[in-house]
Amino acid sequence: MGNLSWRLMDNAITIKQKIKLAHFVLTSNKFTNGPKVREFENVWSKWVGAKHSLFVSSGSTANSLLIAAIKEKFKLDDGDKVLVPACTWMTSVAPIFQNKLTPIFIDISLNDYCIEIDDLHKIKEKHPDIKLIFTTHLLGFHSNVSKIREVFPDALIGEDCCEAHGVTDQNGNRMNPNSVGATFSFYFGHHITTIEGGFISTNDSELYDLMRMKRSHGLAREASPETYKKYQELYPDIIPTFLFVTDGYNFRNDELSAVLGLEQIKSLDKFINIRNENYRNYYKLIKNMPELFYVPKCDTNMSSFTLPFVCKNRKVYELLIEKFKSNNIEYRPLVAGNLLRQPFLRNYKFEYEKDIFNADIVHELGMYVGNSQFIGKKHIILLEKILMDVKENA
Repeated sequence: MGNLSWRLMDNAITIKQKIKLAHFVLTSNKFTNGPKVREFENVWSKWVGAKHSLFVSSGSTANSLLIAAIKEKFKLDDGDKVLVPACTWMTSVAPIFQNKLTPIFIDISLNDYCIEIDDLHKIKEKHPDIKLIFTTHLLGFHSNVSKIREVFPDALIGEDCCEAHGVTDQNGNRMNPNSVGATFSFYFGHHITTIEGGFISTNDSELYDLMRMKRSHGLAREASPETYKKYQELYPDIIPTFLFVTDGYNFRNDELSAVLGLEQIKSLDKFINIRNENYRNYYKLIKNMPELFYVPKCDTNMSSFTLPFVCKNRKVYELLIEKFKSNNIEYRPLVAGNLLRQPFLRNYKFEYEKDIFNADIVHELGMYVGNSQFIGKKHIILLEKILMDVKENA
């Protein structure tokens, strides 16, 4: 057991995939955004169940592009309110500030680390004018988008699925019909990897067209042929291939990343199944220790990213860290903890409810260890021993 490797993620790129990449480099002269990117986008759209998908440079730029395009397409004004969870990744919230929108922070549930559904009515009483809800499926748990829609029937909803590939709603949909767009990350530590990279998926063709242009500097030529023709007719005095119709970025990804993604996605369902089986075995252990941990739920619609631990007190927390260190198990804080306590927020305007207690608990007493296709029964046996030792000494 002492030599067992338990890292956040092991090398997920196989030798066969490296050979595939090498062959592509040796036989292709096209490496920037091209036919392999479009092929990967089509394959991903089919897998996730969306009409359209865009391959971008990261999950973070996917969030930036989606928020910017939502603001423009749906004509949100500067200062309009966006509901976000108090515990998520920084680049899930930063685009809201950067687009001059106002975040309204809501607490998370200790049952799934997503938006606290029970707080939604209280938020709506105070902020009935929320225009957008950008929820996060944190750690692969499903944020209940249908319940959010019930409370805010007129608000737009976007989903950050960057560490929740394959998470489904109660009807088995990977692309929630209540969502205007969903983002995904293929960072090295996630369910599959293109090393860096991300996706935005949407069923809104107009939004998709706008995001295609914004992804590539705001160029009209990046839109669908019909939209491109429309802009050429509107602006006949400008060379059409250099016609800019919106502000934009360079958030494109490349052919090499797409080649790797096309190989990785072949194993995605298998990897999700392994992760979820690991989670179920972890859950069998932790559900019997409610005196030590806040026990999260175990649902069939999740797509587990990690094995989380939110401790009931500081002694349990410190004992667990001690055991992880002595057994060479990598661990991390539970995402960014309570974002309201992070210094980057101090120069921005935002609002929040005063009773954000659960995010504080996660901030002070939460951590996770890796869960991937490389984790198995030996790791769970070791975890059981560690948890029993903690229980005996707590």
